[in-house]
Amino acid sequence: MSDSVNEKVRCLIIGSGPAGYTAAIYASRANLSPVLYEGIQPGGQLTTTTEVENFPGYPDGITGPELMEDLKKQAVRFGADIRFGIATAADLGEAPYKITIDGEKVIETETLIIATGASAKYLGLPDEHKYAGMGVSACATCDGFFYRKKTVAVVGGGDTCEVAIYLAGLAKQVYLIVRKPYLRASKVMQERVFKTPNITVLFEHNTLGLFGENGVEGAHLVKRMGEPDEEKVDIAIDGFFLAIGHKPNSDIFKPWIDTDEIGYIETVPGTPRTKVPGVFAAGDVADPHYRQAITAAGSGCKAAIEAERYLSEIGK
Repeated sequence: MSDSVNEKVRCLIIGSGPAGYTAAIYASRANLSPVLYEGIQPGGQLTTTTEVENFPGYPDGITGPELMEDLKKQAVRFGADIRFGIATAADLGEAPYKITIDGEKVIETETLIIATGASAKYLGLPDEHKYAGMGVSACATCDGFFYRKKTVAVVGGGDTCEVAIYLAGLAKQVYLIVRKPYLRASKVMQERVFKTPNITVLFEHNTLGLFGENGVEGAHLVKRMGEPDEEKVDIAIDGFFLAIGHKPNSDIFKPWIDTDEIGYIETVPGTPRTKVPGVFAAGDVADPHYRQAITAAGSGCKAAIEAERYLSEIGK
């Protein structure tokens, strides 16, 4: 990493989901002159969500991209400096902290708000991208509501049972696609799945692809793949939910801050403070539990308030 500092700022925000933009709104209004880099996915995960119905203040719902554009405009209105660019390296060894953008520009900052989010894991099927926002979802609590009285499938690892039970409360029929001949979830969770009448567990099934004209209409599966009795199976579904988990975008910060075994940044409970003074984490990168736009926005607010307090305490 280059050591030559190109720019010095008081507050640097990395990431542009609800957490990053909300932090920018609060930091701007506190006269911290924040600089925000939008990262790999400007607007964050919500830009891949067609309809958002559960964000307070939008009684008729709003599309994900529109909501993020509104938040961005609000941050810009108060003076936030929002830029394209990806944080590629970090040095949090001592204050002021150094962040490298796009492998070349080094920014020195008194406070850092990490709002880099978490990326949903996918199976790697081309159809997952083809039908993104048209029946494929990685967030049951975000999108399950749109599949009331419809038929959906859930695929993934340890979280699948929880997701299937949640969706069973909304959908007419839930297929749980499981590669192994058993469930990995806790005994209690397994029992709940088997007792739920509208969940059908498809053991030893792999997903080959999805099909449909203007959205997902079904899934191509294979039962007992590679075995002598291998069998191709098609199921009719309206929605395909991935429950493989998320990968927090925290890798470049790991040498300096604590993360859990998955990579979620650990903060002082109830606060966005990391173990490095003046470095805060907000949104999904530090939230394995809720992962909602509104909770991310709330944590972005907290991070900006904490940054302002920290700067006033150190007299910067």
